[in-house]
Amino acid sequence: MTRVKKGVHALKRRRSVLKQTKGFRHGRSTKERQAKDALLHAGNYSFAHRKDKKSDNRTLWNIKINAGTRELGMSYSKFIDALKKKNIMLDRKILADLAENNPKTFAKVLETVK
Repeated sequence: MTRVKKGVHALKRRRSVLKQTKGFRHGRSTKERQAKDALLHAGNYSFAHRKDKKSDNRTLWNIKINAGTRELGMSYSKFIDALKKKNIMLDRKILADLAENNPKTFAKVLETVK
């Protein structure tokens, strides 16, 4: 069987890992073993936090809607309940955007619900 030298591929893999960890602090950006470990953790964190981001956004939307409804004399929970009873199918993302950027339109939605 012929002899396989892997210097080229090993170097390519090493450079790839170090390129991905550019900007990490201390030895995690310069030492191959630490960089590999850092990349594994970074991948796990980014996967988990992509899931968390959806929850964080929904929480932020709820806060914005609540602020908008409180200004107009209604609570968030009563507003959402009234929306469901009237079969108004606006999701929280749209409602939060209206409350923040178009208060007049948001006030009309609230008047429709009352």
